[in-house]
Amino acid sequence: MVSVSTTGPTSDTTPETTSETEKTRVATGGASLHYIFDPLCGWCYAAAPLLEVAAQLAAAGLGSAGSGTAGSVTTGSATETASRFRVVLHAGGMMMGRQRQTVTPRLRDYVLPHDARIEAMTGQPFGAAYRDGLLRDPSAVFDSEPPITAILAAEQLAGAGLALLKHLQRAHYVQGRRIANADVLINCAEEIGLAAAQFTPMFASLQGNATLQHVEQSRRLLSDVGGRGFPTLVLETGGTLTVLPWSQYLGKPEQWREFLQNQLHVVGVQGDQAPLTCDLDSGAC
Repeated sequence: MVSVSTTGPTSDTTPETTSETEKTRVATGGASLHYIFDPLCGWCYAAAPLLEVAAQLAAAGLGSAGSGTAGSVTTGSATETASRFRVVLHAGGMMMGRQRQTVTPRLRDYVLPHDARIEAMTGQPFGAAYRDGLLRDPSAVFDSEPPITAILAAEQLAGAGLALLKHLQRAHYVQGRRIANADVLINCAEEIGLAAAQFTPMFASLQGNATLQHVEQSRRLLSDVGGRGFPTLVLETGGTLTVLPWSQYLGKPEQWREFLQNQLHVVGVQGDQAPLTCDLDSGAC
């Protein structure tokens, strides 16, 4: 059985409250940072430097960064995972199906104040090609499903899901590219070093049911931990899922590093050392 707890608020407005009801879940050795996100979520872009820190800790001897296929936890043998730390991606599909949106003046007027707040708090850049290009293009469509599929494909091919997510966020928010378009996704995959000849068929094979199943499992996890939206970061250690107060560390990546290292040391994960959310269905941030 897995207990659920929180270490603080996950929003800048109201504290996150999570029941202590135990949830059935397969526990892993070591520790896992579960990142419940959406590629079109502005606050997920705000949190990107924090995920970069987590990936650095995972790569520096604490474990490996990656995403679980269809929302599952990345696992290895008991020996390999006994003291490992890993980052696991769970895409929640904020803007897909009936929630996908074409760009309108109303959408632009809604997102720009949030973008300005994110930039002021974190230094994450928003380019003119996005503000004055993409957000003024009525033929553009915001659809989370294709980039989610691309992230799953990158992970299956090369464990590069997190790297592609970061690249797609910058392609969207800085370069104003249409990351719902397959040709853009293939180009972005090539730009992080994936061969189009391998990426394209993998992307095609994961479209539809595989992506929908991943999103369903991600949303189930979000519900299990009492999360309200994206992003939600959950540390899994010893059968316990703990919702982390990531929003307190926006714009403070080194303080986040110290906090995360302390959390890992508490549970005995060893290695070399060196809420602000978007709504689940509406996309409101």
